[in-house]
Amino acid sequence: MDSQGKRAVRLRLTGAVVLAAASGLAGAWSYVRIGGSAGDVVRDLAVGWSYTAAGVVAWRRRPANRTGPLMIAEGVTWFFGNLQGTSVPVLFAFGAWWEALNMAILLHLVLSFPEGRLTTVLTRRLVQFAYGLVAIGGFVRTLLFDPGKATGATYLDCTSCGPNALYIPGTHDLFAPVDTVYHAAAWVVSAVAAVAIVQRWRQASPARRQALLPAWLGIGIAVVFLMWDMLFYVVPWFGHVGGTGEQAVFLLSDLAQVAVPFAFLAGLLRMHLQRAQASGLVISVGTDPDPARLSEALARVLGDPTLRLGLWREERGAYVDGSGRDVTADGPGRTPVGAADGRPLALLHHDPALMDDPELLASVAAALRLALENVWLRSHARDVSSRIVQAADSERKRLERDLHDGAQARLVFALMALRRVERGLADHPDAGLRESVSEAESSVRLAIEELRGLASGLHPAVLTREGLGPALTALAREAALPVVVAAEPRRYDAIVESTAYFTVCEALSNAAKHAGARAVSVSATLEDGRLVVETVDDGIGGADSKRGTGLRGLADRVAAVDGVLHIHSPAGGGTRIRAELPCE
Repeated sequence: MDSQGKRAVRLRLTGAVVLAAASGLAGAWSYVRIGGSAGDVVRDLAVGWSYTAAGVVAWRRRPANRTGPLMIAEGVTWFFGNLQGTSVPVLFAFGAWWEALNMAILLHLVLSFPEGRLTTVLTRRLVQFAYGLVAIGGFVRTLLFDPGKATGATYLDCTSCGPNALYIPGTHDLFAPVDTVYHAAAWVVSAVAAVAIVQRWRQASPARRQALLPAWLGIGIAVVFLMWDMLFYVVPWFGHVGGTGEQAVFLLSDLAQVAVPFAFLAGLLRMHLQRAQASGLVISVGTDPDPARLSEALARVLGDPTLRLGLWREERGAYVDGSGRDVTADGPGRTPVGAADGRPLALLHHDPALMDDPELLASVAAALRLALENVWLRSHARDVSSRIVQAADSERKRLERDLHDGAQARLVFALMALRRVERGLADHPDAGLRESVSEAESSVRLAIEELRGLASGLHPAVLTREGLGPALTALAREAALPVVVAAEPRRYDAIVESTAYFTVCEALSNAAKHAGARAVSVSATLEDGRLVVETVDDGIGGADSKRGTGLRGLADRVAAVDGVLHIHSPAGGGTRIRAELPCE
């Protein structure tokens, strides 16, 4: 919602609160006028204003849902009937006419919850009839209502109230039959509504029942206490009117009625929380889109234990669930989830009742899309990185062979030729010439040694021939400081061994050049399908990958094979570098 829409909602909410306050105060004033006690007035205000308060919260949290406005309307109209306690003719007529409007609104609220709209023809016709009964039937009844003669016609039972501005003189005799028909029609509406509610519950899916349960429980409890209260008057032997038992039931009845709007609010916000929980799907998926685990997370968020999740399998050209069965895209209760570029990702086969909450499905689909695309991108990046590393390793091996078979071989031949020349010039009288040949031989020998060292730096031969353990042992012998090696005698993938070897090389170089270490320990072990290579020195610590390119490049090298690098280097506490490399 944009800022203009939010401003409009705030204005409507402010107007609703002002209207509810005015209606409540007018109703309380009327109630007091006919002798209502302070407790009666407080209970009456508590019920009406609780609907308003819950409606305001619901409207703010879910402005597109009509449940909030309906609850506010219930709170405002709750006090209309009290206006029959005034001596103002117009107010009396208004209260008499619209006395039952809050009941029609409550019916609308119950039958439209939680979507805020009526979803069947029966419920729409029933609500229309209820509003029509109040508007037309209530108007006709008011035309015939003389408060001075029709004693007991309202719950206020006030014969001195009024007069009625709409009353047609001489029609009082018609009031009783019309009033009887009016109330009988209301009972019929109530009975049909009860049947509709029961049918709705029986036909509802588990997901829908979870949404309906809070509100219907609240209504059920309120009705039970209301009927319990009526027993004090209907059944003489049930209890003493005005006694402690009646007062306790009164209190519980009032509390139950106050709780009803908050039960509606709880059910509504529960659906709102479901949308908030959808964001947790990204965490639930993690880096492994296991269909079974993901289906459980989706079923929990949507409240639908029957949900099936199909992930798109390109090789089969179909959506496949965790059991390997196809999930068809045809039929009700299907929500496809596609990538931003149009690729199919998944299909949700859920309870068709969830289609009534498109916002929840959209939230879940968006979170699922983000999670699966994240997995796809990580997998794609890992494949690309793996191909790059393999290509670099192949190129390094090729360069090593070229150096060994090409430049190094030619230098060896040149060295052999110089030695033959040197032997041939052993008796030559020119000492300078013999010295020049000797210097050339030394230069060629040094070049061969440097070339061998360069080739070994590209990929040490011992690593290829014997594996990581012997290569680390050879590296320790050549190190500039004492190094203790503990490595398991086993082979790993060539890329993994190469990455582990050069990780240790960089760690030893840093320990000797920057850490001022006196000794280093190196270990290489297999833990839970991962090669763990760890170097620990006793240097000054304080190593930070953000301040240098060596450790940063090391982290990139490890990440390229889907590994993880951990660096712990507190100031004055030495440095621990731990690389975890997948090897299965």
